[in-house]
Amino acid sequence: MTFWAFQLLNGISYGMTLFALSVGLALIFGMMRVLNLSHGAFYAVGAWIGVSAGRQSGSIVFGALCGVVAVVLIGLMIERLLRYIPKAELPQTLLTFGAMLVLGDLSLWYWGGTPLTIEAPGLLQGVVSLQGIVFPKYRLFVAGFGVVLAICLWLIETRTRIGMMIRAAIDDPLMAQSAGVNVPLLTTVTFAFGAALAALAGVVAAPILGVQVGMEFDVLLLSFVVVVIGGLGSLRGAMVGALLIGLMDSVSKALFPEMALFSVFVPMALILALKPSGLFGR
Repeated sequence: MTFWAFQLLNGISYGMTLFALSVGLALIFGMMRVLNLSHGAFYAVGAWIGVSAGRQSGSIVFGALCGVVAVVLIGLMIERLLRYIPKAELPQTLLTFGAMLVLGDLSLWYWGGTPLTIEAPGLLQGVVSLQGIVFPKYRLFVAGFGVVLAICLWLIETRTRIGMMIRAAIDDPLMAQSAGVNVPLLTTVTFAFGAALAALAGVVAAPILGVQVGMEFDVLLLSFVVVVIGGLGSLRGAMVGALLIGLMDSVSKALFPEMALFSVFVPMALILALKPSGLFGR
């Protein structure tokens, strides 16, 4: 029983990291209908800058702020570039994928190939005992961070004016525009917000996963799995997909590590076969 409880906590912790990463991708696609392949680079660059600034300043919070601000500025530049290319899947895909490659190479040039690590804040170091289960404090914090983030996003989506405008723009941008919603500005804000969430996820996950060259491809692949399962553009879908993949990854690595990657892609294959739009997609 202790084994399964530990794996449950571990899966939830990892799933909440995936949620913070993938929800931005889901929102950007829902608003712009752009499959943003540079999203993995937002996570990676935010982690590189956040960890570097955190190590130099001694504060991971300051590092996270630096990483988020830098990635938001990069995201705004990419969003502006997307306005000047044809609104077709191939040009948009090539631009965002090229941006990811450029950002990855710039990170390699500046930071080199040596992985970076950073310690969790002092209060979150060590372990805690929960009914006989010894579990790292920081992983519990990551799980709680994801839950709080999900609640905040849900409240914004359902209880605020900007959330209402975002939902309207996702459902019918032309009708929302005719009703007085500034859809281009809303698109810019949503793109920047999605980039900020990816960067924040990179810094939050750094004490657990570290920062290394090429991680933008890994996280992009996982975020695609999450949003395909949950449904592109769905906040609820990103949460369910992230938890499912987090739990599958944790359990499979513990029971049959040689098939861990395979087990993560099985749910995606089933969803694509049975409900191509995702669990909560339309």
